[in-house]
Amino acid sequence: MRSYILGASLVALTTLMTSCQADETNQQSKATAPAPTAPTKIKRSATKMALFGDLHVHTKNSFDAYIFGTRADADAAYRFAKGEPMENGMGDTIQLAGPPLDFFSVTDHGEYLGVVPAMAKRGSPLSKTDTAKSIFDLLATDRRENFLRIGTTVVSGEELTDIYDHDLMDGVWAATKRATEAHNQPGVFTTFAGYEFTAMRQVTETGAANLHRNVIFEDTSPDRLFTTLDSIEPSDLWTWMDGQRAEGKDVLAIPHNSNASNGMMFAGNLSADEASLRIRNEPLAEITQVKGTSETHPSFSPNDEWADFEQYESLIGSTEKSTPEWGSFIRQTLARGLGMEAATGVNPYQFGVIGSSDTHLGAPALEEENFFGKFPHDMNPENRQSTPPKGAKTWPDDHTPSTDLISTPQYGASGLAGVWAEANTREDIFKSMKARETFGTSGPRMKIRLFGFDLKLGEDIAGDPFTIERGYELGVPMGGTMVTQKAPQFLAWAARDPNSAPLERLQIVKTWMEGNTPREHVIDIACATGAPVNGRCSDQGLSLDVSTCKRSGTGAGELKTVWADPEYKTNQRAAYYLRALEAPKCRWSTWDAVRNGSVPNPDMKASVQDRAWSSAIWVQ
Repeated sequence: MRSYILGASLVALTTLMTSCQADETNQQSKATAPAPTAPTKIKRSATKMALFGDLHVHTKNSFDAYIFGTRADADAAYRFAKGEPMENGMGDTIQLAGPPLDFFSVTDHGEYLGVVPAMAKRGSPLSKTDTAKSIFDLLATDRRENFLRIGTTVVSGEELTDIYDHDLMDGVWAATKRATEAHNQPGVFTTFAGYEFTAMRQVTETGAANLHRNVIFEDTSPDRLFTTLDSIEPSDLWTWMDGQRAEGKDVLAIPHNSNASNGMMFAGNLSADEASLRIRNEPLAEITQVKGTSETHPSFSPNDEWADFEQYESLIGSTEKSTPEWGSFIRQTLARGLGMEAATGVNPYQFGVIGSSDTHLGAPALEEENFFGKFPHDMNPENRQSTPPKGAKTWPDDHTPSTDLISTPQYGASGLAGVWAEANTREDIFKSMKARETFGTSGPRMKIRLFGFDLKLGEDIAGDPFTIERGYELGVPMGGTMVTQKAPQFLAWAARDPNSAPLERLQIVKTWMEGNTPREHVIDIACATGAPVNGRCSDQGLSLDVSTCKRSGTGAGELKTVWADPEYKTNQRAAYYLRALEAPKCRWSTWDAVRNGSVPNPDMKASVQDRAWSSAIWVQ
């Protein structure tokens, strides 16, 4: 079985052999603690604060990242999140856009953790194995095919015994945890030990359906990880996680890239026991990242004009397209979970949402204007097809778009995890994640909040200075469940990122089941100018010149309103979540074209509307 897994076509493998051998001195992170400072008095807020972070970060210890030239370790990744510059592996300096993040987790692939750097290090025991020689030896042939054998075993669960060095992997995991501890500063910057469980299902000869999830520990964690080389079944991971929790190591898993799962990520027909096992271990899902957005698909949401946002159409590691299925997207899954709850009494898909990056540089690229990509090669505009080939200023008439899985045009400058927590500590953030009081953004640091009420609210509550206190006292925060016989009312709020575009509108997305079919309704509930009419904002006067990337119109810095569902039916089970849309801005590919003095690639979208999504409130 042959697989081009993990979004890596490996075209660059041959050119990297020399650098792989020459510059590697140690496969383990050498964490250095930040300079000693006086103990920080931890700021606490009873009404909670919005914290932004990334829970999906790969470094050189992920086998696919290393082979493409990434040399950042966990220590460098944490320093980047705290605002320090980093070298991207190809000689370019990159730095976080905006202030430091609030929380962060390095989540390298658990499978063969740190093994490829050790194979590339001359004189190491692993460099003398047959697998290492077939890839890194100067006279090696079929290097690309031999490297792909490693990825194939991640799919099958049948390890390559000569490089499956448990002691080395345990040591790399221990080094990653040391870096995590060294950079944890309660009240300032919170770190979590984590890794990726890289489950997949082969779909075609060259592509796999994605079943990856990141495993995040609250505080203490085991000495040895559970990976697909132990079992390829996510249910076995969940059982292992139950065991960790029983030993006092609280842990959760976050599935990601359901958009590339061919409907397998959120499958139906779970028993009550299976549903309970799943939701106990997976209270969150990743709604957006560099490999696209998993909210919904235009084929399932034809009446949602904002549904076609950063769609990633490929199977994992392949140029072949995945098949859009209900089980691939979060909006339809929220509805189907309600139907499963009605049938079995348990909703396996009552999860909250976050965003994260899936960077393979150790550094998330979140800004359209300065998008440095997922891999070291991604900063070349011609490679990522945002400028005409061979230095031209115009696109040739016979231009044929292609999908290069290294510097792919499908990548988006996304995303971030948002959490409402009482303090910036492991305990507080983890508690809020388990309670699903979370949100995701496609890159900007927009804040978004939703409360549900089963009592009549006055329209003036949105202007009440104690709105949030009343929300916690009288209502249900996002991630919670309401039981009501009345039409539910919602208090919705969003604030712009001052370093990004202004807000254009707030929307409620309602989803429910009719028979076996997911249904939805997208309603504008607040506009930058004027009130919505019949659930839609008028033209907001926000325009964009894609030849210069200059925006016109003011938009809004904050939007807040009270909304009641006029179509609610008694005893209807439904999920409601909030979506905030920014004003249009240039996509990263358009910024490349503007700097090049050329027009945007006609095969790419010229503009985007970045957005934030709240976790849902479930009403029944």
